[in-house]
Amino acid sequence: MDVGRFAAGARPRVGIIMQRIIMKKFVAMLFGLGLLATAPAVAHAHCQMPCGIYDDGLRFQSMLEDATTITKAMRQIGDLSADPAKNANQITRWVMTKEKTADHVASVISEYFLQQRIKAPTKWDKKADEHYVRLLKAAHGILVTSMKCKQTADPANAKALKGLLEDFRKAYEE
Repeated sequence: MDVGRFAAGARPRVGIIMQRIIMKKFVAMLFGLGLLATAPAVAHAHCQMPCGIYDDGLRFQSMLEDATTITKAMRQIGDLSADPAKNANQITRWVMTKEKTADHVASVISEYFLQQRIKAPTKWDKKADEHYVRLLKAAHGILVTSMKCKQTADPANAKALKGLLEDFRKAYEE
């Protein structure tokens, strides 16, 4: 390139283009770092390693506590909805709590019980097969009902969730 063609202090066009490319990459990197910095931390029910550290009772206790939290959230949403303009922020917070808590129940059922604890019988045994199917149906019922708890503020769904959790515990401990 003939540098003599440019006036004193002027940059060649290629230099300007490179500066723009570098600036765009820098801005994209900052944006990506910003997304990472604001991403919520995710807490799982238990590790997905075969660690052998299980506390089934603690998982059931946690899910039953979640069902109680969902019940309270639904009650609060109903009460605060009497004056939604005044209580919009609180209603939003209770809805978010209800959804997060219902997701936690689904996560424990999926990631702890279905993935790690409930095992299919290795050989045909009618009683073991029936127990396995009963556990799968109960777990599925909990997943569907936790979804319904997210979709509505109907306390009947929260009551049903608690009942299903208690039934699942009884079947699991057989």
